Amino acid sequence: MASRILHRLRHALTREGEQEALADCGSEAEEFPESSELEDDTEGLSTRLSGTLSFTSHYEEEEEEEEKEAEDEAAPGGTGQGPGEALGPELLGVGPGDRAHDPTMPERQGSNMLTRQLQELWRKSRDSLVPQRLLFEVTSASVVNERSSKYVLYTIYLIRAGQFDKAPATITRRYSDFEELHRVLRHRFGSRMAGVSFPRKRLRRNFTAETIAKRSRAFEQLLSHLHSLPDIRQSAEFLEFFFLSDLQAAQRLTCTGMYCEALAAWSNAHRLQDKLGACHSSHFLLTLAGLAVCHQELDQLAEAHACSEQALRLLGAQDSHPLLAPFLQAYVHLTWMLGKDKRQAEARLQSLQDSGLAGPQPPSLKELLIKQPLP
Repeated sequence: MASRILHRLRHALTREGEQEALADCGSEAEEFPESSELEDDTEGLSTRLSGTLSFTSHYEEEEEEEEKEAEDEAAPGGTGQGPGEALGPELLGVGPGDRAHDPTMPERQGSNMLTRQLQELWRKSRDSLVPQRLLFEVTSASVVNERSSKYVLYTIYLIRAGQFDKAPATITRRYSDFEELHRVLRHRFGSRMAGVSFPRKRLRRNFTAETIAKRSRAFEQLLSHLHSLPDIRQSAEFLEFFFLSDLQAAQRLTCTGMYCEALAAWSNAHRLQDKLGACHSSHFLLTLAGLAVCHQELDQLAEAHACSEQALRLLGAQDSHPLLAPFLQAYVHLTWMLGKDKRQAEARLQSLQDSGLAGPQPPSLKELLIKQPLP
């Protein structure tokens, strides 16, 4: 409803406010965004204005609005006027005395006031947005038949908004996975999740195209809403929903020597963590270790060296971190294999051994990776 009102106001303002926009461009153009930027954030504004997450489809919302408009026009006193007239001069902040002086004054004053209100609303909402917005898009859904169960598997792409994302990350999840995420987050963030509904289970018609389409849209809205809340976005429960299964599969494949398959799983986990802003966690260091091991086993030494180097930059001066010595050991070996200078890394590894922070024979990255427990 809010997005529809904003859409109408925007068209009304385009017709009525061109003169004012040109006259005020010297003062307000620097303070407020272009109308195109305001339009880009309409969906975000409508989500925040609604208060409660809605899981009805876009087409259903349009049909409901059209039906309501038809009823209003058919009702006694219904005028069927446009957006600016339907609001009424009193709501636009114009009194009867003003109309007597200038017939065009109500539209102009109303236009200016509404423009300022929308600009102020845009400015406040922009402050609450995350620095890099993510889009969650269900690209496909397939019905899976197993011996004892039948379910729908949804494929979701994570894409950075506002730019061409050449490497989107992908996850596949079932309805029960989303339901478990919702349950866990409600338990931990009760007040923050109070206004978030969840598509209920159905006794029948769970596998119809209509039900699957509605749930796909619902899951997109749910993930976008959760990602807009900083405390939930940074929580382990929310982050692990995306990449924990990839880490578990990658670790299992690495242990069995299936390095090509493991590399694909480690790489997707890396993309997911990068897009979600989880690049300073122990999970991310474990992912870099997995990438380095698989690249090295597949004789991709430059890629393995780059992963080890990135991990050492993240570790910085954390001399007591259990992954530091294994990463240094791998980095020294790979640097030597590539014919580069390894003296600085070699000296740091020796210093750790002399101080007792690393044993005389620290475990290799592969050994540590295999023994590392995952939930």
